[in-house]
Amino acid sequence: MIDYQAILNKIHANVIQEPDKGNIARYIPELSRVNPERFGMHLKLISGEEFAVGDSEVGFSIQSISKVLTLAMAMSKIGTHIWDRVDVEPSGNPFNHLSLLELEEGIPRNPLINSGAIVIADILVSELENPKADFLKYVQDITGDDSISYNLKVAQSEKETGFNNYAAANLLKSFNNLNNSVDDVLDFYFHQCSLEMTCSQLTKAFFLFANKGKCLAQVARITKSQAKRINAIMLTCGFYDEAGEFAFEVGLPGKSGVGGGIVAALPHEFTISVWSPGLNERGNSKLGMQALEQFTTLTNQSIF
Repeated sequence: MIDYQAILNKIHANVIQEPDKGNIARYIPELSRVNPERFGMHLKLISGEEFAVGDSEVGFSIQSISKVLTLAMAMSKIGTHIWDRVDVEPSGNPFNHLSLLELEEGIPRNPLINSGAIVIADILVSELENPKADFLKYVQDITGDDSISYNLKVAQSEKETGFNNYAAANLLKSFNNLNNSVDDVLDFYFHQCSLEMTCSQLTKAFFLFANKGKCLAQVARITKSQAKRINAIMLTCGFYDEAGEFAFEVGLPGKSGVGGGIVAALPHEFTISVWSPGLNERGNSKLGMQALEQFTTLTNQSIF
């Protein structure tokens, strides 16, 4: 029997002593105001047991982690037609890189880089009657928590500074891979990235990826096959140009965000999330990466 609480306590004691906690994302002004000393971690087992340490109940901007949730929602709406518009290959480039998009004629390399997530956002803007409200309701439903909401200050901050995303959306539009207006799609995209959640809420949201597509309420939100494919995409593409390093060090499908969050899943076993706002040079939580590596090492639990 694994003593998960003791392991989380040990990891917490280890990482908070780290003198270099990384650098907070400053290109989105609202994110630069976060306390860099924050650290939280939450584990939810498929059996229902939960374990936590640190600031696991403090809300933060999940940013690119939201891309997995929009992908799941879009797959539940249009299925395999998604792959007509976005590929499933690792990019090997930073999350906001545009050169590949032009080279590959407007087909993003995968749905977890910005250009790919913008295509997914376009699909949801087409499919949903009230995109922002409907997506928020989806997240609230899969977590069983209607307190989750958008941080409107973060959304506005992204709108005012997201020039690279405007460039990506216009490039997609020029290749006829955006069906709605750039402004409508990016308004939705900036809101999805501004979702504010805690580590505890994130483990609940990602429960369906560890539970064959079924959410906490045991309702099938995506098929087993779709859950398998999303896990595969998270493993190969969830950490931009550091996905290989995360697979090598941690060995779990997962997704990071520049708000300092990381969430990962071991199918049939658990979901785990960690939050530490300081980022490494590749835009992933510095202490979060260390904490998850220690977790899979100490528990001897990974997909490998």
